[in-house]
Amino acid sequence: MAQGKSTVEPVTIDVQNIGGIDQTSVEIDPGISILTGRNATNRTSFLQAVMAVVGSNNATLKANADEGAVDLELNGETYTRNLSRQGDQVITDGDPYLEDPTLADLFAFLLETNECRQAVANDDDLREIIMRPVDTGEIDRQISELEDEKDRIDSKISTLDEYSNQLPQLESEKRDIEDRISEKEEKLANKRSQLEEIDKGIEESKKENEELDTKMTKLQQTRSRLNSTQQEIQSERESIDALEDDLTDKQSQFDDLEPIPDGRVSILEEKMQRLRGQVEEIEQTTTELQSVIQFNNNFVNEAKPEVVSQLHSDPDTTDGAVTDELLSTEEDITCWTCGTRVAQEQIESNLEELRSLQEEKIQKQQSLKQNIKELQNEKNDLQERQKSYDQLERSIERTETEIDERRETIESLQSKEEDLSNEISQLESDVESLQEEDHSEVLEVQERINYLEFELQDLKSELDSVEDEIESIQDQLGEREDLKIQREDVIAELEDLRTHIEQLQKQSIAEFNEHMEAVLDLLGYDNLERIWIERTQESVREGRRKVDQDRFTLHIVRSNESGTVYEDTVDHLSESEREVTGVVFALAGYLVHEVYERVPFMLIDSIEAIDAKRIADLVEYLEGYADYLIVALLEEDAAALGESYSRITKI
Repeated sequence: MAQGKSTVEPVTIDVQNIGGIDQTSVEIDPGISILTGRNATNRTSFLQAVMAVVGSNNATLKANADEGAVDLELNGETYTRNLSRQGDQVITDGDPYLEDPTLADLFAFLLETNECRQAVANDDDLREIIMRPVDTGEIDRQISELEDEKDRIDSKISTLDEYSNQLPQLESEKRDIEDRISEKEEKLANKRSQLEEIDKGIEESKKENEELDTKMTKLQQTRSRLNSTQQEIQSERESIDALEDDLTDKQSQFDDLEPIPDGRVSILEEKMQRLRGQVEEIEQTTTELQSVIQFNNNFVNEAKPEVVSQLHSDPDTTDGAVTDELLSTEEDITCWTCGTRVAQEQIESNLEELRSLQEEKIQKQQSLKQNIKELQNEKNDLQERQKSYDQLERSIERTETEIDERRETIESLQSKEEDLSNEISQLESDVESLQEEDHSEVLEVQERINYLEFELQDLKSELDSVEDEIESIQDQLGEREDLKIQREDVIAELEDLRTHIEQLQKQSIAEFNEHMEAVLDLLGYDNLERIWIERTQESVREGRRKVDQDRFTLHIVRSNESGTVYEDTVDHLSESEREVTGVVFALAGYLVHEVYERVPFMLIDSIEAIDAKRIADLVEYLEGYADYLIVALLEEDAAALGESYSRITKI
């Protein structure tokens, strides 16, 4: 949380043309700083200036100025924020303390329009406020990627397990082939020895049979080529069978998919663009309304002191005139737009209407943002479906092309097979003719030797194939342990991502309930026993689907004079109770998202509905959660706080 005060230095904030401030420079000490004075003039404006230099866009430029600026000197660094009027818009630039003010706006800048306070007051979805800084879409994307990675690893491990189960059979097959090779080699050696014995006495006969040897050798080679060709044909057929099975599966998946209607994504994008435009217009309107409300508040509060000052400065004014003027200012005020005298109640009534309009605009803005979110979800869903549709369609086309190519290869190999078979038939006929010319023992032995050599060659080729397969499996099995470790890492990362949101929700509820209980005990509201949050679920629509979505439900528990407890509703909270609950809810978000690590300030305004003693207790409770806690209070409320706290009375 906040650093120790001994390590935090005072900060200097220079402000020009922000809200109702012309120009000022204020030094803020660490700890609690109280902005107080006879009226609210410039207190809220100063808080807006602090917000602006930190990075917030919820600050207003002085109505009669075209440019404004805020400078912050903090820990030896200077941060700046410039505001300039361009037409109907106010443009900001500079080097603020934060690039993204979302966390600060939600949980550290607790002015009247703060969304945490408004959400409690309006009984809105508290979970959406707490979870807004979390990029759930990015978390879902990472989870999807990790699930795909886990499936890939599982598939690889499963394949390796199948290979491992094949090893005993392959080893047995290898031993069987080796035994058969040994047997053939032994028979071949015997036949060669037999041939050598015969050749000693019939050298001339051997020369006469050279043609037969040539034919036998060629026959052996041709048979070997035929065998290889037949194996190639078989391999291609097996590949086609596997591809056709794969094609059937893909075609079935493809038939289950529906193509995305043309232009549907563009239509959704156009809708979102229109809604974003409406959101921007409403943001501009609410900013302008805030400026008008602030200006009129300041005007009403300053009207009477200005009249008194004018009367004292006029020596010709009689005592009776002074009395008349003062009596007049109790009910009437000179309108700043037309110069006529109007009842103060009328201006205050108009201000109330403006506040109601501003609240209506804020609610409309939240509704539009929810619509944009739903349209974005639908767009993402459509794009993901179209991507799957296109990928599967391309995969089917590639598989069909590969099947056609392999069928063409088979046709070519079958033609080659037929040619080789014809050639073998001719060679066998030639050998048979030559054998009929000489049925000597030499020819019979030579034929047997050639046949054994052919069989031996086939067996050795078969052995090489089995050994290569065994070696390949053993090499791949070496990856299995690495894959298992990798799989555990992926599972752990998945678990972290899946539980991140869950843990954040639980922690938010726990923080709120704990601090709410402590604050209620401290402030001592009559018949208010407990305020707590419960996580519930409701069915909402996302695109075309209905899904269950978590919601934070706020419970109010009261007791009557007899001590009986009963559950009440948020609508029945007093304004004081509502403001306290809103501040504590913001504190829960402040702690859960560790805002104190990023933002040194916590700002509080517009808590006059709480009585002075409770304000003092609440402010002291919040001390220590931020390096600089700046609170705007009326003089009578500030009096309840100890004199040890820094007070800023002139801005």
